[in-house]
Amino acid sequence: MSLGAQSFRMFPLKRISHVLDIAAKRDHHLPDMKRANPAPGLIEGRSAWIFSDGKAGHEAQCFGVVEALGLKAEVKRAKLSGLYKLMAPWGPLPSAETPTPPWPEFAFATGRTTIPYIRALRRQAGLKTYTVILMDPKTAPGSADLIWVPQHDHRRGPNVVTTLTAPHRFSAQRLAALRADIPPAIAALPQPRIACLIGGPNGDYRYSDADEERLVASLRALADSGAGLMITTSRRTPAQLASRLKSAVDGKPAILWDGDGQNPYADFLAHADAFVITADSVSMTCEAAATGRPIFLFAPSGGSPKFDRFHSALADYGATRPLPTPGEPLSSWSYAPLHSAETIAAEIRRRWLKRAEFLPGFVNGDRV
Repeated sequence: MSLGAQSFRMFPLKRISHVLDIAAKRDHHLPDMKRANPAPGLIEGRSAWIFSDGKAGHEAQCFGVVEALGLKAEVKRAKLSGLYKLMAPWGPLPSAETPTPPWPEFAFATGRTTIPYIRALRRQAGLKTYTVILMDPKTAPGSADLIWVPQHDHRRGPNVVTTLTAPHRFSAQRLAALRADIPPAIAALPQPRIACLIGGPNGDYRYSDADEERLVASLRALADSGAGLMITTSRRTPAQLASRLKSAVDGKPAILWDGDGQNPYADFLAHADAFVITADSVSMTCEAAATGRPIFLFAPSGGSPKFDRFHSALADYGATRPLPTPGEPLSSWSYAPLHSAETIAAEIRRRWLKRAEFLPGFVNGDRV
């Protein structure tokens, strides 16, 4: 049944959105699988804004979902400072930062300083823009039409969806394209080729000297066993650990990227037969899980209940196992690749189409 806009003019946006949330709701842990497009051509090519705090990981999450929907996105950088930045995500925007029309048909935000922007947009654009927040904004449910959080977060509600892994830009199509063109340096490595994705200390994990020695010994043993190693460090990797890794694989069949030159991370991901990933690196673990190939986790000292929930869920799914002690052989297995961006996109599409069916006079565009 389709209801005209006039029928709803007396109702506030929050009430209408709540009714639509209840109508659209299923239990919303969503399996991170590729899902069929229920209405091809109705959403692809529509406009989107991405409110960004400039963090590459946050933008990658938004772009992963935007690309899965086939939207045309424009990035709008958050420029909060002083008291306005301090008050985010709950506070207002300065007048100069207030969004103005023409409104996009979709909008996305992730990160504390982007939330005032999408809240302001939702108040002004109303049902003309379908708003999505990725990660818990710590604000009220009405901050956006849909909120995604990872399964290991506690937030739930009629407009909240969860997946096991976080969204990213490594779709099945992108991985297939990368695999069709293997770089010569990677092709020259012996198999199995193992991508070693190294993070570093954060608020929950620390790297003691003993932790570093365990990791270095494990990678040295893998190289000595005849495996080809593709090692990448991150901005969090301690300089001492990076230096020890470099020395451990010197003269062995290995590529180590330490930040100089072109980043080979995407090719490492696509061409790995297996992975060794430090447990502090959630985003890299999520991206590796899109390949369906074995992930061995190295656990430094520390951790937290939130990290433990994430890693337990991935282990239960069959994507990860602990990294064996140095010298022990690595097992081999496979699992269905996890594609959370496509899963989240399919749910956005389903709910947006439900809105368009019930409230055609409120929804942007004329293709529905």
